[in-house]
Amino acid sequence: MANLKLVECVPNFSEGMDAEVIEAIAEAVRGTSGCDLLDVDPGRSTNRTVYTFVGPPEAVVEGALAMARVARERIDMRRHSGAHPRMGALDVCPFVPVAGVTMDDCVWCATTFGRRAGEELGVPIFLYEGAATQPHRTRLSQIRAGEYEGLAERLIRPDWKPDFGPAEFVPAWGATATGARSFLIAYNVNILGTKEQAHRIALSVREAGRGPDQPGRLAAVKGIGWYVDEYGLAQVSMNLDDFEVTPPHVAFEACVEEAQKLGLAVAGSELIGLIPRAALLMAAEHYIQREQLFIVDEQQKIRLAVERLGLHSIAPFLPEQRVIEYRIDAQADGPLASGSVRDFVEAVAARSSAPGGGSSAALIAALGAALGAMVGWLSYGKRKFEAQDAVMRQAIPPLHEAMKQLVPLIDADTAAFEAYMGALRLPEDHGGRRAAIQAGLQKAVSAPLQVMRFADSCWDAMARLAEHGNLASRSDLEVGARALEAGIWGAGRNVLINLPDLDEGAFKDATRGEASALTDRAQEQCERVLRAVEARAQ
Repeated sequence: MANLKLVECVPNFSEGMDAEVIEAIAEAVRGTSGCDLLDVDPGRSTNRTVYTFVGPPEAVVEGALAMARVARERIDMRRHSGAHPRMGALDVCPFVPVAGVTMDDCVWCATTFGRRAGEELGVPIFLYEGAATQPHRTRLSQIRAGEYEGLAERLIRPDWKPDFGPAEFVPAWGATATGARSFLIAYNVNILGTKEQAHRIALSVREAGRGPDQPGRLAAVKGIGWYVDEYGLAQVSMNLDDFEVTPPHVAFEACVEEAQKLGLAVAGSELIGLIPRAALLMAAEHYIQREQLFIVDEQQKIRLAVERLGLHSIAPFLPEQRVIEYRIDAQADGPLASGSVRDFVEAVAARSSAPGGGSSAALIAALGAALGAMVGWLSYGKRKFEAQDAVMRQAIPPLHEAMKQLVPLIDADTAAFEAYMGALRLPEDHGGRRAAIQAGLQKAVSAPLQVMRFADSCWDAMARLAEHGNLASRSDLEVGARALEAGIWGAGRNVLINLPDLDEGAFKDATRGEASALTDRAQEQCERVLRAVEARAQ
C-alpha cells in the first residue's frame, strides 16, 4: 500500500436523461485496465451526470479518454438544456490526488489528457486550476462564463485560444475544461421554497457573495440556487472547494440560518458523487460537541453525520458506496489483518520469517487495547455504575483509537521486514544497495516502534478502568494489561534486533532510548493496573 498511486477523476458529462448513453460512458471506463469506477450520479433536471473513478495516473488518463470518445459519438450539445451551467459534452474533467501522488502528478494527467483529447477528438480543451496556463482563466467559472451559447464568439478571440485542440467552435461538442485540483465536494441543501429564495441564500453564503462590496459568509464556497422539478423543491447548490476550510456541516448550518431569516424550512441535503471520510467525521464531532453526546465508533459517527445533515432526504445514503475511503479497496486493511484468526496463526507457524514476532506483537497489543475498551463499555451506561460514566467517557476513546491504529500495524510490520529483505537481495555491486538496506532497516525499526507508542498511550485509561471499572470484568482487564505489556515488550525486541546494523547517528540513538524507556514503562504501568484491580477485589 505504501507504493500505491491513486488519482481520482471526476468527469461531468452533459447528459443526465438518456440511460443508454450514461451507461455507455460508464462502460468505457469499466473496460479500462487499472480504473475502478466508484460512482455514477445522473441528474435529470441538470441533464448532467457526474462520474467518479480512481486509478494510477496513466490509467485514469486512458479512462477519461475512453469516456470522452463515447461522448463525442453520443452527445450533441445542440440539443442540450439543463439547470446546471455547462459549455461542453464533457463539460469538465478534473484530476484529484488521492494516495501516493502529488498535485504535479495530477497536472500531468490533465495536460496529457487535454493534449490527446484535443488532437484525437478535434475539440477545444482549456486547462484550469492547478494546470492553468493563463491567469485570466484559472477558475472554472472564468472559462465557463457565457456557457455553450457564448463559445462561438469567445473562441475567435486571441486571449481565448484553447490550450489544446482547434480554436474554433465545434457545435456538437462545445468545449472542455480539464485541470488539477484538491478534493471538491458537490453539495446541495434542500429548501422548501422557490428558486429565487434558494438563490438569495446562495448569494449570502457563497464566498463571492453579491459582489466585491458584499462578500458572502463562507470561504472556498461557490453556490447558486435552483429548483429541481423531480424533487419538488429548491436547492442551494454549492461547490465546497476546500472542505477543511468550509466543511459540509458548516455550509449546512449557514443555509439553515439564512433560510430561517426568510421564514423557510430546510429539508435535508444531497451529496453529489463521493465524500472523504474526514468530512463526515468533522460533522459528527461538531454535533457530538454541540449535543454533548458520547460516540466513539466510527460507523456510529458517520450515521450521526448523515442523520443531522439529512443526507438521505433525496435518496438512501449508503456510506459504503458514498465515502471514498470505503470504496477504494486499497484503503482497506492488509491481508493479515483482514484475514481469519486461523489464517494468521497458520501464517506465523509456516516456514517463513514473516509474519513473525513484530506482527504478532502488534496483534497482541491491539487485543490489549480492545480488552480495555470492552471493560469500559461494560462499565458505561449501567445504572449500577452511573456515577462512573464521566470516567468511562474519558477512558474508552483512547483505548478504542489505539486499537484502531494498532490493527494496520500487523501488516505494516511484515511489509517493512519484506522491504528490508528485498534490499538485502540486491546484487553486491548494486550502486544503491547500501542506501536501500539502511532505508529498509529504518522501516523495520519504525513499524514496531509505532506499535510501542500506540500501546503506551493506553496506560492512563487502563489505570482509570482498574480504579473505577466493572470488577465483574476483572480478568478481562488483567489480560488486557498483560497483553499491552507483552505487545510493547515484543515490539521492543523487534526494534532492538535491527538497530545494530543501522548507521550510527541521532535516529539510532533516539530510537534505542525511546524503545528502552517504553519497555520499562510498560512493566511499571502493567503492575500499577494489576495492583489497583487487586486492591479493589480485596
